[in-house]
Amino acid sequence: MRILVAEDSLLQQRILVESLREWGYEVVVANDGEQAWRILQEENAPPLALLDWIMPEKDGVQVCREVRKRGAEPYVYVILLTSLEEKARTVEGLEAGADDYLTKPFDPHELRARLHVGERVLEIQREMIAAREELRLQATQDALTGLLNRRPILEVLEREVTRSQRLGVPLAVLMIDIDHFKAVNDTYGHQAGDAVLKGVAERVNSTVRPYDAMGRYGGEEFLAILPGCDALHGQVVAERLRHAASHEAILTDAVEISVTLSVGLASSGGDRSGEQLVHAADRALYEAKRNGRNRVEIVPSPSEQSNTGRRFEPALDQGKSERGTPIATPEPSR
Repeated sequence: MRILVAEDSLLQQRILVESLREWGYEVVVANDGEQAWRILQEENAPPLALLDWIMPEKDGVQVCREVRKRGAEPYVYVILLTSLEEKARTVEGLEAGADDYLTKPFDPHELRARLHVGERVLEIQREMIAAREELRLQATQDALTGLLNRRPILEVLEREVTRSQRLGVPLAVLMIDIDHFKAVNDTYGHQAGDAVLKGVAERVNSTVRPYDAMGRYGGEEFLAILPGCDALHGQVVAERLRHAASHEAILTDAVEISVTLSVGLASSGGDRSGEQLVHAADRALYEAKRNGRNRVEIVPSPSEQSNTGRRFEPALDQGKSERGTPIATPEPSR
């Protein structure tokens, strides 16, 4: 573990460094408080810090206050080194945010024990951060597909709508649905259905740009947000992801299942809200379903009305792909 030693006395500094290196620490040295503060602001700052109380530029208490004021993670565990005369002021150091203190001249065994306490605290903190991140992922990511859940993807949409209106740049929204997905579950079981959902999610997500957003809207529906795309560019993306999902069957434990997608596209314009864009994309998706599935339909923005009603012929026959078991085609609602 890396540890910062901030000590202006060369003799005390050398004693500390030699002991710490002997105990297996990687030591970073600062000769004054200002240098210590700069080191603690670095991206890979040491998580443990031994700060002498009295130093040039900034004293240990001032450095400690700056560290706590920043409030950044990961946590820095601070031990103040004080003289006998300064021991009476230890409450001031602790109130400034120090975690512990040690009186000089220090006993090496006591120092090592206190460092071990600091390491345990830091380990607990790392575990808490990891647990919090896991909870955050569970709250924002769909467990099956790894895509954003409905609420987070809609929050992304609202931010992109605001940015689109502020900067005057286009925005396209795709509502994507797996054709006859109910037939997959009914014919091959829900495990196969889960495999199809996961496979489709991976394929469509791999076709979008790094700054696009993809989320699971619900059931077998996905929502894609394409900043900077008008209806014309959005249709290119829509056709690409439609082909990516259907060009090859998805392998499940039981059988290879071919899938097709229907896509509804809506583009921004005027004062369309995120909710209105989703509603428009959903209407376009309904048209795609009504017109035979495995296709893209567009609801353009008001400024793109000349393209209204433009439709795209499917690259493959509905319900088939280049290889694999065709999906049975009863008439579910979607």
